[in-house]
Amino acid sequence: TSGILVVAKNNLSHSNLGKQFSDHSIKRKYKCLVWGVVRPLNGRIETLISRNKKNRQLMSVSEIVGKKAITNYKTLKIFNKKDIPKISLLECELETGRTHQIRVHLKYKGVSLLGDNQYGKRNMKFKKINQNFLNLLKDLKGQLLHAQTLKFVHPTKKKLIEFKSELPLDFKKMLDLLNNLSS
Repeated sequence: TSGILVVAKNNLSHSNLGKQFSDHSIKRKYKCLVWGVVRPLNGRIETLISRNKKNRQLMSVSEIVGKKAITNYKTLKIFNKKDIPKISLLECELETGRTHQIRVHLKYKGVSLLGDNQYGKRNMKFKKINQNFLNLLKDLKGQLLHAQTLKFVHPTKKKLIEFKSELPLDFKKMLDLLNNLSS
């Protein structure tokens, strides 16, 4: 995952930021590209998330055990073009911050991130595919999930601050290609 990361410089700041995270007052927005379309197009996913029973490195949605996880999502655009599988651009806003939360929630909704080798589709076969798209897909260094904005109260100045991060080059190239093919 690319984008913004918050780091505390000292114990006091760490404690303050930790409290904001546990109070769910920190606002985090992510952009991502997924295979397919999430239904409904906009919504709220609220589940329990725990370690996967078969693979302890992965997380999964559970009906009975785990920590509460809430992801609000909005479909920003659907790319439905010839020679390219259907792809959606989503914005996800986290109310909680569980390990792999967005990836687990999207898998739960039946879609996965482009470039996600852990929770995504593997060994995809395409009958007819746009070569530029395929080349960009092969060059991805990870999943197309980007922490775009982070908003919280500064631990010492007590003022609301917001950070924004531009999309990384591989994400931007893929988005540009999809937009160009759509126009």
